[in-house]
Amino acid sequence: MSIKRSLIKHINNVEEYLCALLLALFVLLLFVQIVLRQLFQYSLPWGDEVATYMFVWFAYLGAVVAAKMSAHNRVTFHFSFFPPIVKTVSETIADLLWLVFNAFFVYLSYDFVFNKMNLFWKSQTTGIPMKYFYMILPIAFTLMSARILWNLYLRLFKGVDALDPETEELKNNSKNNSQQKIQGEVS
Repeated sequence: MSIKRSLIKHINNVEEYLCALLLALFVLLLFVQIVLRQLFQYSLPWGDEVATYMFVWFAYLGAVVAAKMSAHNRVTFHFSFFPPIVKTVSETIADLLWLVFNAFFVYLSYDFVFNKMNLFWKSQTTGIPMKYFYMILPIAFTLMSARILWNLYLRLFKGVDALDPETEELKNNSKNNSQQKIQGEVS
């Protein structure tokens, strides 16, 4: 694999890496908090608050990863009854509406974080300005929009339909079950 492909692969997975890091850190922090409380009757004054903020960032970045994998909860079962062109058009319209919502939310959250949020709002225990914790809102919805646009591009111009991992697993299981049934009938 070339260096360029490797770099692109790692950049493409940056949200997943950040999610894994945040998950590991906030679980570790909460574990340390539990051990400190149970064994030493002490807790880090900032531990729970920072773990909460890490969890919020984890959740929003997880939504970006779900958009990348087309794994968001949405009703698409009825599209399977449509002809392929109607299915593609319907999914495209749904994704475009999702993009409009995301763009509006990016605007609102950016306006809130940079224009309406008081500069003196600080985290109670760390003293960090709250603006940095709320930055995940415009960041996540912008990244989610980029992932939706990329999936639209793949679907419309490359003919690649991004399947969420659960759908792929179901297809693989049904294929394996069919093969096992055929092998059982042959035996």
